[in-house]
Amino acid sequence: LRARRDDLESETLKPDFWTDRARAEKLSREKTAVERELDLYTQLEAALEDAEVLLELADEADDADSRSEAQVRMQEAEDQLEDAELRQLLGGEHDASNAILSINSGAGGTDACDWAEILLRMYLRWCERRGFKAEVLDMQPAEEAGIRGATLKVGGDYAYGYLNSEQGVHRLVRISPFDSQARRHTAFASVSAVPEIDDTIDVEIEESDLRIDTYRASGAGGQHVNKTDSAVRLTHIPTGIVVQCQNERSQHKNKATAMKVLRAQIYERRRRERELEMEDLAGEKREIGFGSQIRSYTLHPQQRVKDHRTQMESGNVDAVLDGDLDRFIRATLLAQASSPRSAS
Repeated sequence: LRARRDDLESETLKPDFWTDRARAEKLSREKTAVERELDLYTQLEAALEDAEVLLELADEADDADSRSEAQVRMQEAEDQLEDAELRQLLGGEHDASNAILSINSGAGGTDACDWAEILLRMYLRWCERRGFKAEVLDMQPAEEAGIRGATLKVGGDYAYGYLNSEQGVHRLVRISPFDSQARRHTAFASVSAVPEIDDTIDVEIEESDLRIDTYRASGAGGQHVNKTDSAVRLTHIPTGIVVQCQNERSQHKNKATAMKVLRAQIYERRRRERELEMEDLAGEKREIGFGSQIRSYTLHPQQRVKDHRTQMESGNVDAVLDGDLDRFIRATLLAQASSPRSAS
């Protein structure tokens, strides 16, 4: 890896490096990936060396504090190694990419809209925990409470690879705060993720295939946002895909961001269609994915979160809703990697 990093460094320093932009961007991405792996190795090596030195000091001086500190360093190394092992499972073409995450309320009325907003916060907190950058591109408030939908851009190493495992329908069971008789209600919301694709991937969109609508951005944002049609909605007529963006005050910037999201949505749709065609040719049965219930969050009568794909459970619902999702994501990725289909 160090030798490859040096080769790539030499390439990037050549005067004509950016003459072939596609090649330059490909090599730049490879260089970033190599540096990421080397950083991980260096951190693990340093943590283990620190722990070894601390244990030697503890043995010489019979120092309990040094032993405790060594244990902390070993735990840090173990956490880093587990994360590295998880990344090994993310070998898809776009797993290392940023993600565009969409959350939409489903059946359940006001409770479903409230549930969609709770999920939005959950994923924002998960991003904070992992050090990912999350940007809300669009959010549609509901009439009474919560949101009808939201779109996030999540930036970070393997953001799509992780969030791809969260796709599906999420179910909430609780005593509804919107029911005057305090009855138990069930609400649903769907989560979908697509990779953010770079400019080197060609996705042609004809201008004649687009319907562009502008409207006033909803929610707080100052006088300028409320008085101008800065929000943009794009409808791709051939596929029926609709994306919208209202996080910027500039209509031009919102349109550019919406186009980027649309390109990603169309690319992912075509990729999935190709997968289905290959499966049909191979005579395979496709398991129903989107629209299937992947996880239940029960707040009443008991407190429990259960993933129906892996049977992973947690009794600490508050922690999960505060972004503690890694155990569920890890279990899903491990299950996918060990399935007969993945092996084939």
